[in-house]
Amino acid sequence: MNRRPLKQICNEVKIIGGGLAGSEAAWQLAERGLSVLLYEMRPGAMTPAHESGSLAELVCSNSLGGDKPSSPAGILKDELRRLNSLLMRCAEESRVPAGRALAVDRALFSKLVEDAITSHPNIHIVREEITDIPDEPAVIATGPLTSGPLAANLKSLVGDEYLYFFDAVAPIVTLESVDPETSFRGSRYGGDGDYINCPMDEATYHAFWEALISAETADGHAFEKEMRHFEGCLPVEVIAKRGEKTLLFGPLRPVGLSMPGDEAAPHAVVQLRQDNEAGTLYNMVGFQTNLKWGEQERVFRMIPALRDAEFVRKGVMHKNLFVCAPEVLDGFLRPKGRDALFLAGQMTGVEGYVESIAMGMAAALFMVRRLHDAPLPHFPAETAIGALLDYLRTALPKSFQPMNVNLGIFPKLPGKKIRKKTERSEAYAERSMEKLEEFIRENADLF
Repeated sequence: MNRRPLKQICNEVKIIGGGLAGSEAAWQLAERGLSVLLYEMRPGAMTPAHESGSLAELVCSNSLGGDKPSSPAGILKDELRRLNSLLMRCAEESRVPAGRALAVDRALFSKLVEDAITSHPNIHIVREEITDIPDEPAVIATGPLTSGPLAANLKSLVGDEYLYFFDAVAPIVTLESVDPETSFRGSRYGGDGDYINCPMDEATYHAFWEALISAETADGHAFEKEMRHFEGCLPVEVIAKRGEKTLLFGPLRPVGLSMPGDEAAPHAVVQLRQDNEAGTLYNMVGFQTNLKWGEQERVFRMIPALRDAEFVRKGVMHKNLFVCAPEVLDGFLRPKGRDALFLAGQMTGVEGYVESIAMGMAAALFMVRRLHDAPLPHFPAETAIGALLDYLRTALPKSFQPMNVNLGIFPKLPGKKIRKKTERSEAYAERSMEKLEEFIRENADLF
């Protein structure tokens, strides 16, 4: 690397958490000459999901998602490779056959990461639980299973109402995939039309209900199965099992809604609510669910307006910890009012292994600039990393949900819409890499 030197005003950074984001952040900071104290509480204090004290342990799956270059996940991986991500390098070295997905030997992957971290002269690992938020420069990357004492201090920092401990997420679809012929805009009792309404007649609803109550649900960790659902965020399939008409008095109630030109109310209505500032993404109101992902697509596409829906985010019900990023963070992963404290990984409001790595990368680059008293870099929104950061900044707080990388969060391509999905994805991929190269040139001191 041939970086232009910057005047350095601080030489040490604490990283709290040795998972994916924390390990990536530690490596990137150390590679840029900073001294890093990487704190990891395992194995002295374990979580319900981890099995070892290894750094970057993958706990749910050995798959890091799709790796087709033009797919959203593939775009993000290619960006991280171009930015010299340690974890992507370790993933390639521990790769196992999995078709178009990037799957790894979990034990080998973790070993490669830990070997690289422990052998770096600028990184010192401290096997100790941190319960207080540091005053000095730090990155908190403790993940969705943050320990109770640290979580309590995070709650005090960001506000009780903006820190979530239970992830009850409804599916999100793209606006352009909702059928305009079988849906209509409007709010109950003549509101301002903020919702897209997807009506069903009685026969369609009955078939949908039967499919919903018999669909397969996802298995969770033992500690998740023991959790009690709040009445206000019950999985939609649980509500449905209480009786065929239960949903009609809940999230699918048709009262106050009617198709234009038809005064009669539909038998049932699924409402979609705008999820991002650009209005390209909509979430299914009241449809938090624990159905398997394939079952979600099968059942929810029985709703006429969603028969061709593009699900950019599936519904989930699991234990998680994340902040309401658009309210809490400043656009650079910093809690508002904390100049040298960054969050990274899933707690920022992203979902997925590689997305967590990306936030570790971003937090490290932001920290480097902060410690050199220089302007923080702006990732282009046309890149996958920039699109994720932009989503965290612009998502609507009231409906904020953790997000995977997907084309729906990228700025639209200029000009005439490309109809073929493959060609459209390739155009997004080409544009993202062009913008990333511009970003690297403009921030040569970092690279």
